[in-house]
Amino acid sequence: MGFADFVSDAGLSMLNGWLTTRSYIVGYGPSQADVVSFKGVKEQPNPAKYPNAYRWYKHISSYESEFSSLPGDPSKAYTTYGPEKTEATLNPKDAPRVADAEEEEEDDLFGSDEEEDAEAVKIREENLAAYKKKKEGKTKPAAKSMVTLDVKPWDDETDMKELESTMRNIEIDGLTWGASKLVPLAFGIKKLQVNLVVEDEKVSIDDLQAQIEADEDHVQSTDVAAMQKL
Repeated sequence: MGFADFVSDAGLSMLNGWLTTRSYIVGYGPSQADVVSFKGVKEQPNPAKYPNAYRWYKHISSYESEFSSLPGDPSKAYTTYGPEKTEATLNPKDAPRVADAEEEEEDDLFGSDEEEDAEAVKIREENLAAYKKKKEGKTKPAAKSMVTLDVKPWDDETDMKELESTMRNIEIDGLTWGASKLVPLAFGIKKLQVNLVVEDEKVSIDDLQAQIEADEDHVQSTDVAAMQKL
């Protein structure tokens, strides 16, 4: 049962035949079945003679750096995979004729084996779980901006501490208040300059300015002094 060898013409022909309708040894994604079979092939298959095996070999080689993390049982030998029945042996000199191997492959191509089906289902589920985990790990971070606002009072008698306290009481999901300072304007009047970080999809700067300017007892106007994407 399974592959016999990947050294003889018969063994490589069997592998080539097995991969005629498959991209992987089992299942629908790379697994330890492909890893152990890949390692069993001593050299790259001849593309003219074994086109399917060559295609598979080149594809699996691209996962070489991930071999240890691929799903499946790494302790299984490659001889546990492949056609259900074969007369090929592990000794290349005793391997059957290529035609025999191809005939056996054709007989088994559409056959079913409960143990193999269970292994294929297991590999597919592990591949899907690994793909989902990998995709979740690559969630795009929220786009953010750092903004500097100038908040101007009515006159030099405006209580700037109350102005700032009222402003900082504004809470919006995605808004983080930063440091602030008073900057002289003219005639003893000082403006409040404040830094803040916003998530672009959650916070509208125009709406934020409107909320700050709603404090008409203290705020005359607001301006965006600077904005930088993070």
